[in-house]
Amino acid sequence: MKIEVPTLAELKEKNKKAEIVFWVGCAGSFDERAKKITKAFVKILVDSKISFAVLGSEEICTGDPAKRSGNEFLFQMQAMQNISTLDKYGVKKIVTTCPHCFNTLKNEYPQLGGTYEVLHHSQFLDELIKNKKLSFKDGLYKGKRITYHDPCYLGRANQVYESPRNLILKLKAELVEMKNCKSKGLCCGAGGAQMFKEAEKGDKEINIKRTEQALEANTEIIAAACPFCNTMLSDGIKNKEMENKVALMDIAELIANAKEL
Repeated sequence: MKIEVPTLAELKEKNKKAEIVFWVGCAGSFDERAKKITKAFVKILVDSKISFAVLGSEEICTGDPAKRSGNEFLFQMQAMQNISTLDKYGVKKIVTTCPHCFNTLKNEYPQLGGTYEVLHHSQFLDELIKNKKLSFKDGLYKGKRITYHDPCYLGRANQVYESPRNLILKLKAELVEMKNCKSKGLCCGAGGAQMFKEAEKGDKEINIKRTEQALEANTEIIAAACPFCNTMLSDGIKNKEMENKVALMDIAELIANAKEL
């Protein structure tokens, strides 16, 4: 089924406004694997009758990679352009599936004059369930062992630990924690713009070490909540030749699948 996603520009032409803006992010727009997460989240928004829109071609990178790699000038250029666009439409509330975008929009844009209510999609979905705006059948994942990987910019940077876990528990799945979790979680290796550079010399890639911890939890599914983490852990699973035994899914994909039952 084809889903039409409105842009803020299209709504403005009709003199309408959206309740929330879905910030898709670079990964969610261009990475083939991350596009599936984007589609899953959009499907949930549509099914839940949430008033939302995207910026479309007016959305540019938040500037997170530029800032993490030390290019403050480029970061501020990108941030100011986004702030100008968001303010043009009177945006108040933003939801994103990327913790990097979430952290940058929430904590760094206010310093440049861009102040918005910013939620990660796990927080937003958790709120929808609590407010009885989102429901699904729990049979698909009932009793399945699922471990959850804490993204750095969601967990340690913003102390968002419970929302993703609440969603897994709502699926009636068995949540199995890794050796390093929550405030002691281990990075997937993509943060700090490391995603875009060659690995430094060492005995083992950090994503391989993290994947090993996930596999040690002896689970059927590894749940993620970040497109970068998804990429790094996917590579780790392939390295261990476990693609046919362990699934890696975003929180939104788990919920979207459960809704389809």
